[in-house]
Formats: sequence, C-alpha cells, structure tokens
Amino acid sequence: MKRQTSSYWVLISKKLLQSPTTVIGGVLVILFILTAFFAPFVSPQDPAEQNLLENLNAPSAAHLLGQDDIGRDVFSRIIFGARISLKVSIVTMVFSLILGTLLGMLAGYFGKWVDEIIMRITDIMMAFPGILLAIAIMAVLGKSMNNLILALILVNWKSFARLVRAEFLREKARDYVAAARISGFSHWRIMVRHILPNAVNPIIVNATLGMASIILAEAGLSFLGLGAPPEVPSWGAMLNDGRGYILQAPHLTLFPGIAIMLTVLGFTLLGDGIRDALDPNFESRELKQE
Repeated sequence: MKRQTSSYWVLISKKLLQSPTTVIGGVLVILFILTAFFAPFVSPQDPAEQNLLENLNAPSAAHLLGQDDIGRDVFSRIIFGARISLKVSIVTMVFSLILGTLLGMLAGYFGKWVDEIIMRITDIMMAFPGILLAIAIMAVLGKSMNNLILALILVNWKSFARLVRAEFLREKARDYVAAARISGFSHWRIMVRHILPNAVNPIIVNATLGMASIILAEAGLSFLGLGAPPEVPSWGAMLNDGRGYILQAPHLTLFPGIAIMLTVLGFTLLGDGIRDALDPNFESRELKQE
C-alpha cells in the first residue's frame, strides 16, 4: 500500500515537472512567498519613508521602480505589499476551506433536510456576485483588515461546500463506506477517515486556483479603499493612489499591476498543472505504461 502511494506521488511529481507552464507557475508562487517572508531583508528602503522633494520621480538607480506622490520608494512598497496579499489570501483560504469542507461533508453525507438547508444557503450566497457581496459586507461591518478577511471568507466558502458535497454524494454510495458502517464506525470517522481522503485531490486544485481569486479580490477591495489602512503598503491601494498620475507618472500603476498579474498568473498556472497531474485518467495511463 505504501509502495503504491509512493509510486502515485512520484508520477504526480513527474507530471508537474514535465509541464513548463506548471514550473513557471510554481516559480512565481515561490518567489511571491519568499518575497513576502523576507520583505524586511530584501527591501532596499523603508516603504514608509517620505521625500516630498522627490515625489513622482521616474525609475532610477537609487529607486529602481521610481517614487510615488509623496516620495516613497515604489519597489519597497511592492515588496511589503506582498505580505498583505499573502496574509489575506492564506487566512482567507484556510478558514474558507475549513468552513466549506465541513458544511459540504454534512450536506453530502447526511442528505435530506441537512442537505436542503446548507445548499439553499449556498445557493443564496452564490446568487450575488462575489465582489459586490464583499463590498456589501464591508459596508455593514466597517473598514478594517479583519473585516476584509471575514468578507472574503464569506464569499469563498461556498465553492468548497458545493465541491465537497458532490464528492461525498459520489463516494458514500461505494462499498467501502457500507463496510465501514457495518463495522460500527461513527459517522464522523467515516466522513473524516474514509470519505474525505478520496476528495482531497479536487480540494487541493480548488484551493490553489482560489488563491489567485482571493489575491485579485483583495487588490480590488483595496483599490476601492476597503482594504488595508493607508499607511500599510497594498498593491490595490497603490493602484488607486497612482491612477490620478497615470499620464504624469505611469510607473505608479504599472508596477503594482504587474505584481498582481504575475502573482495571479503563478497561482493559476500552478493550479492548472496540479489539476492535470491529479487527473485520474492521467494516472491510469501512466500506470499502464509502467
């Protein structure tokens, strides 16, 4: 059993490394994470340091990506902005994953009225466009980082709930679930120890792709002034600050936009690669070749 599991993950690793786009995506994601973690060490200057005499300066040797409207170093602010995006995306994804998976498990396993209640709530939530729902939640709760994360969690949990529910509906009819019930295992053990492991692959794919949408949503809300406080570097807020100088100093919007684009692209390419690698058809083809 362990040998088969090891062989399976070797095949998955081979598939990931054989795809140039997946490798590019992985490199971009790793670069994003390392930049966020080591921001104080790789940032050339203090992102909050102002120099009004040198505001709106174009990129130069002293300031690689130029300076903003109050003379702050754009490169340093982009580096520290990665920390905000990473924090928001990870916390949002973890809690969205936990909440959505739990509700999806209950709906798919127990069915009947439990399924009806959870799925009708999910349908209501999905009837609203995600970004508009997040804006409405922020308008009710007020502007803060914690409220931003809470709004994004309430927007993103439903995709996991529907995915996990579908997997549980398919898996609970299989013989191994019936055998577990006959053996006297509790419902919780059957859900967590027997069914959930068979639903992990699509959850991983959905989580990886979801990171890109969360980063994009955080940037959009920050652009609207509903994200990080003004003193905290944020890519979306930098875009908002620079849009008034887009003709005079285009670097204020160009470089934060590129940072957002590359990060979202990285998670998207990586998610697509993981999806292809975890495709059961691919696994069966590879095993036949072996």
